[in-house]
Amino acid sequence: MTNTDLKEQLKKIIVEELNLEEIEPGEIKDDDPLFGDEGLGLDSLDAVELVVLIQKHFSVEIKDMEEGREALASIDSLADFINTRQAD
Repeated sequence: MTNTDLKEQLKKIIVEELNLEEIEPGEIKDDDPLFGDEGLGLDSLDAVELVVLIQKHFSVEIKDMEEGREALASIDSLADFINTRQAD
């Protein structure tokens, strides 16, 4: 899977699985923050769901909050994290 395909898949998963009805996957920029007021506005419950979804769809585990904070910063960082872990 190319990096672009991975990012598109991540956007679809986030919109569909987290029920973000007011946004389309194509509206999410790769470097938009996923959490906080400036980005998608996801919260801590969304973070927990996202960790589970990443493991379910990509067989990649986010082990702790520190790792999660870095990995879940944006679509770019999440794709990089998944690619790195799947290469190991």
